[in-house]
Amino acid sequence: QVHMVESGGGLVQPGGSLRLSCAATGGIISMDAMVWYRRAPGKQRELVAAITSGGSTNYADSVKGRFTISRDNAKNTVYLQMNSLKPEDTAVYYCNRDPRLGARVYYWGQGTQVTVSS
Repeated sequence: QVHMVESGGGLVQPGGSLRLSCAATGGIISMDAMVWYRRAPGKQRELVAAITSGGSTNYADSVKGRFTISRDNAKNTVYLQMNSLKPEDTAVYYCNRDPRLGARVYYWGQGTQVTVSS
């Protein structure tokens, strides 16, 4: 049973940066396409970045050019580097297996809170 564990969130000023980590426990994710989601208060969950097992990436228009998704298969971990942060990036960030081609998601983590405020 694979569980996701997100970390790295915090409070940052507009224009700042954070690096989120998502470690998988209980299984290997190196062959999985993985995604980062976020959920802001009062809004629907948004898929912000995706990475295939081969390392191809794509991004939501709202974060393109500012966020970078990457993975370290040796550490069984996926990352989200977030630069030029804006107040509208404030949300709880989660990661999981990409379900869009029919794969079942893993057990969800608690997410990591990102707050962008001056």
